[in-house]
Amino acid sequence: MAQERRANPTIGMLTSFPPTPCGLATFSAGLADGLCNKGSDVGVIRVADGAQPSSTAVIGEFVNGSSASVTACVELLNQRDVAVIQHDFDLFGTEVLDVVEALRVPTIVVAHQILKHPTPQQRSLMETMAAKADRIVVMSRAANDRLCAEYAVDGGRVVTIQRGATLPTVAPLKRSGRPTLLTWGLMGPGKGVERVIDAMSGLKDLRGQPRYLVAGATHPRVLAAEGEAYRESCIERARSAGVASAVSFDSIYRSTASLSALIQTSAAVVLPYDSTDQANSGVLVDALAAGRPVVATAFPHAVELLGSGAGVVVDHDDPDALALALRRMLTDPRMTGDMAAEARRLAPSMGWPVASAEYLALARRVVADRAAMV
Repeated sequence: MAQERRANPTIGMLTSFPPTPCGLATFSAGLADGLCNKGSDVGVIRVADGAQPSSTAVIGEFVNGSSASVTACVELLNQRDVAVIQHDFDLFGTEVLDVVEALRVPTIVVAHQILKHPTPQQRSLMETMAAKADRIVVMSRAANDRLCAEYAVDGGRVVTIQRGATLPTVAPLKRSGRPTLLTWGLMGPGKGVERVIDAMSGLKDLRGQPRYLVAGATHPRVLAAEGEAYRESCIERARSAGVASAVSFDSIYRSTASLSALIQTSAAVVLPYDSTDQANSGVLVDALAAGRPVVATAFPHAVELLGSGAGVVVDHDDPDALALALRRMLTDPRMTGDMAAEARRLAPSMGWPVASAEYLALARRVVADRAAMV
C-alpha cells in the first residue's frame, strides 16, 4: 500500500462538500473517500456557504465573487499533481474560468450538467472550460453525446465515468406492512411529485393500502425564494384528491447511511421528474445501487440506465401509463422481483470502488500526458 500511495498523484478538488446539504456535496464526499481508499491524497477546496467544514480533507474554502479567493484557490490546487473541478451552474459563476485558466497542473473538469438549452453565457463557459481542461468528465452516454454534438468541444477530451454510489452493506430487509413508493431528493418545482399524487387516486382499490413517501428537505435556493410553497401545494393536492392518508412528506435531510436504510424499505422508487433533458441523476443511480426497481419519466439518464430491465420508463405526458406502471409494481411480484434482480446485477458497477478507480486512472493518464509534452 505504501508503494501504491507514492505512485498515486495527489489531487486537489474544488467543489461543494459536506456539511452543505446537496447531492453534489454528497457525490464529492463519496469520490474523495473512494480516492483515499485507493491510496490517493485528496485535498478539498470547499465552496463556502457559511457552515463550518466537517472533514479533515478540507484544506481551504472558495468564496464566489472574490478575486482574492480565486487566487488562494489556484495556489492550493497548483500544489497538487492534479486539479479536479466539480462543475455545476448552480454552484459557480464565471469566476470558475479564472481558476481553470490560472492552473498550471493537469486539470479534470467534472460536468454535472450538460444543458440542452444553455444561455449564450453558459454555452461559452462550458466550451471554454472544455478547451482549457485536460479532460472533461460526464456521467452518462447521453451527456457525452449531447456535449460532443451540441457544443464546440474536442470529443477526444471527453470521458464518461458512471456516477458513483454507496452500495448497501446489509442484505435487503423483508418488507412488511404497507408497500411504499418512494421519491427523495431536495424538494422544489420540477420534481413531478404531482404526477404520483394524482396516480395514487387510482390505486385506492389495492389491498395493502400502498403509500407514497416524498422524502427530503426543500432545496435551499427554493426555500429562500419561495419558502415551502411547493411542498404545501403538493400536500393540498393530496388532500383535494382524497389521498392525504396515502401520501406523506418527510422533510429530513438524511445522511448517506440513513438514506440507504430508507431506500431499502421501499417497494419501488419513483422518479417523476418534469425535465425531458436530464442526463445525470444521482437519485436514479442510488436507487439502482440499492437494488430497487424504478418507475421514471423518460428523461435521458433513465432511458439509458433502465433499458436493460431494472425499471419502467413512461412518457411525461401520459398519466395513465404512470398509474399502470405503479399498479403493476404493486401487484406483480414476479415483474418487480425481476426488476430488482436486474438492479442488483447493475449495482456493483455503480459502487464508489469502481468509479474512484476510473477517476484515479484518469488522473494518472493526464499527469503522464502532460509530462510527455515537456
